[in-house]
Amino acid sequence: MTRAFNTRIIFRTMGALLLFETLFMAIALGVSWLYDETDLMAFIVSTAITFVAGVFGLIVGRNASSQVSEREGYVIVALVWIVFSAFGMLPYFLSGAIDSITDAWFETMSGFTTTGATIIGDVEAQSHGILFWRSLTQWVGGLGIIVLCLALLPMFGLGGMQLYAAEMTGVYYEKLSPRIADTAKILWGLYIVLTALEAFLLNLFGMDVFDAICHSFSTIATGGFSTFNQSLIGTGPAIQYTVAAFTMLSGINFALIIHCLRGKAKRLFDDEEARWYIGAVVVCTVVISAGLFVYHSFTAHDWVWGQASDTFRNIEHSLRHGFFMASSALTSTGYVIADYTTWPQLLWVMVFFMMFTGACSGSTSGGIKWVRILIFIKSGLAEFKRRIHPNAIMPIMLNDRPLGHETISNIMAFMLWYIVIIVGSILIFCGCDVHFQDALGASVSAIGNVGIGIGTYGPLSSWAAFPTVAKWWMTMVMLIGRLEIFTVLLLFTRALWKK
Repeated sequence: MTRAFNTRIIFRTMGALLLFETLFMAIALGVSWLYDETDLMAFIVSTAITFVAGVFGLIVGRNASSQVSEREGYVIVALVWIVFSAFGMLPYFLSGAIDSITDAWFETMSGFTTTGATIIGDVEAQSHGILFWRSLTQWVGGLGIIVLCLALLPMFGLGGMQLYAAEMTGVYYEKLSPRIADTAKILWGLYIVLTALEAFLLNLFGMDVFDAICHSFSTIATGGFSTFNQSLIGTGPAIQYTVAAFTMLSGINFALIIHCLRGKAKRLFDDEEARWYIGAVVVCTVVISAGLFVYHSFTAHDWVWGQASDTFRNIEHSLRHGFFMASSALTSTGYVIADYTTWPQLLWVMVFFMMFTGACSGSTSGGIKWVRILIFIKSGLAEFKRRIHPNAIMPIMLNDRPLGHETISNIMAFMLWYIVIIVGSILIFCGCDVHFQDALGASVSAIGNVGIGIGTYGPLSSWAAFPTVAKWWMTMVMLIGRLEIFTVLLLFTRALWKK
């Protein structure tokens, strides 16, 4: 018989994780103190409340078993994102930066899930402490709250394998070391190095140190929160190329990047998903760039013609915008350097469909992931072959290995639920008197953790005017998308809670 549900281990794990959130909140508190801003007391109170809650959780769960079952792993992973957001919204609300609990919850969940949808209209009017905390929530949530904390969880006597497996994105995950804590340390180390490197380059190319750090947090996490009202519109080409490059890099499976650093670059090029993802970035860049070049050639909008240098500048302008938008949309980052809704309809509709894809498994991006799209396509093509050769055995291959029926079934179920949630969300949003086009954009944006939409809630708009009920549902969809559907939906099944 299955053992009883271990409630104490949940309290113990939540307490340990809240102490990590306390640490991150204290860093934001330090930024507020450094700039001597009025939100300092709000951060002090928020940090104290989170710390007390963490200690309380450890006390309640002090006699818990160190073993985390699969059932408890799913519950812990789902709850930690909710609990982190509940405490993470305190600085917004207590400082008065956001005066509504609904909006504070929306902003925080959007941060931790790296969605990047914001209700703050004038971002540049916010304090440094709030802006830093806003970007830091995305950085913490990018690689995963559990993954970032697992490296130190053994000090609390907690098992981590079930937690790691429940939170990692994609169809499969790879252990870089026999011990899961060591795998977490390796991933965390790479995460910090990439963040520091991008911040250094952004500052080198003219961005203020504070803004460079905040944007590197959001870029590596593929989140999209900016410290500027108009995202990265108006920044220099060097900054835009840097952000686009790191955005694309963050869409690659982090384990493959580690292998490349270990001198095994062949692992990257042998991986089918990585090849498809990189190929998609290249193709989308070329198509968008060509479309923009042709469009501007006929409209001459803000372009100068006459000399060869002018033509070269126009080509570079198109390529930069194409590469940036392809990287941002395919990785669900949501940064923009232009309002794509003003482009020809074919191009912005293409950007919209790119939001569905996501990047690679094991990356920080949202969306469906290319491995699922790849297997879905292969399964469809195999079905045609089976019609012609019904007795033939045709296994679905990935990286020259046959896939099991369970994996294919899981992907088909995922794709079905992905569509169901989008359709259901559209109906709910339309029921809240949201225009259909806006509802469609919001649904895809939320479940794919993209943050940008179409129509009223385009790339340069805030979600402040979104109806209250729609905001609460959208935050739920953000969480479902970040934990890739099943981890959250399992909470609503009787089988998970039965003894």
